[in-house]
Amino acid sequence: MKDAGALSYYASADGIGVLGPRGWSCEGDSGSSGFVLFLTPHKSDLTDRIQKHFEGPAIEIYHIDSEASGTWEVAEFEARIFPAFRASARRFYDGMGMPFPHGSYPRDTLTYINNKIVEYRTPAQTEGLGTHYSWLKPNGTPVSGAVILLSHGPNVVSNGPDVIIVFVRLLSELAELTPVIIRDVEREAVAPRK
Repeated sequence: MKDAGALSYYASADGIGVLGPRGWSCEGDSGSSGFVLFLTPHKSDLTDRIQKHFEGPAIEIYHIDSEASGTWEVAEFEARIFPAFRASARRFYDGMGMPFPHGSYPRDTLTYINNKIVEYRTPAQTEGLGTHYSWLKPNGTPVSGAVILLSHGPNVVSNGPDVIIVFVRLLSELAELTPVIIRDVEREAVAPRK
């Protein structure tokens, strides 16, 4: 596979990882809602992403933990894009006395792989899944990715599933790597690397 030579695997101390173009720089971060890994072509770009308005090419993967403050984000994903889980999200919103969010972003394209994996594409210069939940600011390049609901094992007491969401925005000369990166995240979510 010719893409294999163009890609490296990047991982954070928290255990989240993603394929990205060889030679990029990465930085991990964590908080009460989960943990994230952010990749960019240049190490100096990593300081720009802190402002949550990063405009360049990047890959971001975010593991949202439903056990803490990530519960809000998980419920919003369930409400907006996972029909099989809307009842659970509705119970959460009703319990909080909050209005229930309706529908996905109107300009996004959603492709359902199954009831727990959705691939998306947020067009250039558009607010959507690819820019609302990430550090990426809309620019002239679309953002593609996937949202994955992770079930907990039978011995885990949980508020609900966790979510993994990946955001991929590459320059045109690397665009063919986008589906390879997204599919690898989907495979890893089902059968994590050892």
